[in-house]
Amino acid sequence: MTKTPISIITGNLGAGKTTLLRKIIGKLDRKFAIIMNEFGEIGIDTQLVQGKNVNVAELAGGCVCCSLTGEFEEAVKEVIGKYQPELIIVETTGVAEPDALVVEVSESMPSVKLDSVITVADADAMVRFPQMGRTSRVQLEMADIILLNKTDLVNEMQRVALKTQIRATNRKAPLIETTQCAVDISLLFGIEAEHHAKGIHSGQQTAFESFTYTFRKPVSRERLEQLLLQLPAAIYRCKGFVAFEEDETFLLNYVAGRWEFEPMPAQQLTLVFIGENASAARQKIVATLERLQHGA
Repeated sequence: MTKTPISIITGNLGAGKTTLLRKIIGKLDRKFAIIMNEFGEIGIDTQLVQGKNVNVAELAGGCVCCSLTGEFEEAVKEVIGKYQPELIIVETTGVAEPDALVVEVSESMPSVKLDSVITVADADAMVRFPQMGRTSRVQLEMADIILLNKTDLVNEMQRVALKTQIRATNRKAPLIETTQCAVDISLLFGIEAEHHAKGIHSGQQTAFESFTYTFRKPVSRERLEQLLLQLPAAIYRCKGFVAFEEDETFLLNYVAGRWEFEPMPAQQLTLVFIGENASAARQKIVATLERLQHGA
């Protein structure tokens, strides 16, 4: 059974989650479903459909926005059954703390798989209310990617201090500074990596780059996993197809230190690596992959 990827968007009230959702609706070239507690300010003007566990607003291209009226797990089943989205995006407000939701998705929902946890941090609020509560800390700890939003409302010294504070909580996730959540949407979802790897840019100070490697023959799964364990923190995402020594092909999806292999047919065995200044790590990674090809 093919599992539907789920991405979780979290962040404090007013951080910019709704702004980010609007950008996703306008720019994400996929058949997706957004699940939120209520439509609120997102401005859905299309016809609403009453469901058992969700109210649904149908968008272009088969995409839907859904507001919860029942249990989360049942709502997800309903959305998958009726609309077959390629990706589900969940806004956590009023749904669950991100850690609880990650556990539920990972352990209790066999029809889906966790793709990414995206945390929107409010730079202005963090300066004005510096005491970090449990919820804010968990949101940062669980993040696979962090948008430090509203950076136009803080000065340079404050911005640097905020980045240091966030890094003390989460050292692995890419940290992208944004104003009004202006970010390259392709960086947020693993399902998009192979389509947008060339020419990736964030529009911000962080320089995201990508490179590819094509295998000529199967490799050792154990050796490849050793490489994934040792990838530098700057490499945020790796996705593509590999074949192991038993010749079955797999889709590899690596996000911020977490990865999985999903059996899937492939014509070409190519991996895409994406990260901050990824070209600096390219030579070492390619050399290691070449040694894998030769069994060394």
